[in-house]
Amino acid sequence: MIVFGVDVGGSGIKGAPVDVGTGELTGKRRRIPTPRPAAPGPVIDTIARLVDRAGWSGPVGVALPSVVQDGVVRTAANIDPSWIGVDARSELAQRLGVPVEVINDADAAGLAEVTFGAARAVDGVVLVLTFGTGIGSGVFFDGTLVPNTELGHLEFRGMEAERYAAARLVEEDDMNIEWWASRVGEYLRYLERIFWPRLFVFGGGISKRFETFSHIIETSTPVVPAGFRNLAGIIGAAYAAAGEPTEA
Repeated sequence: MIVFGVDVGGSGIKGAPVDVGTGELTGKRRRIPTPRPAAPGPVIDTIARLVDRAGWSGPVGVALPSVVQDGVVRTAANIDPSWIGVDARSELAQRLGVPVEVINDADAAGLAEVTFGAARAVDGVVLVLTFGTGIGSGVFFDGTLVPNTELGHLEFRGMEAERYAAARLVEEDDMNIEWWASRVGEYLRYLERIFWPRLFVFGGGISKRFETFSHIIETSTPVVPAGFRNLAGIIGAAYAAAGEPTEA
């Protein structure tokens, strides 16, 4: 089965058709800049343009930087706050005229890694973490997603964890990467004491530099880099839509 996956980010909206049996892209990955402001109407129009450019008329999965419950947006990170309360699944299905599913972006990335990537066939608790402007999280038990966990917002050292260990501290604030990695290690050890995971999967754009700082991160739990990097959201969104998409 082929499903078109869309990943809505702060700077770009990316999409491609995905074979949800293998996790492989079956066509060109396309990208359109995220509109400013990233309000529901302009973003939905951009997604429709992306799908139209691909000549796609089948089911679509969309990953949003939001808590999503039954298709309804509950939070907004790197998109306009006017998204909160919007039934994104229904709005997108009506606009696109095809079956649509909507999922949190970190959950989508996690689905890709657990189903096809770095955490495939790992039993027990797996934490997939995406380090970027904030910290996204996907929590899985025996391959089953526990949705919308938002572990980047846990209080840690008197602040939200993502203020202490997000990758933007390196990429925007010029923090020494080894100092930052030591902070990440502290945060992961904190999560270990809560979840006792079998595996951490380390994602986000900075994961491409994983080998340069992984030796600084000291944990009892194995830590591995994500396999799909910036394709994970697209793949996971498509996979989510292959389950029980809502009809248009």
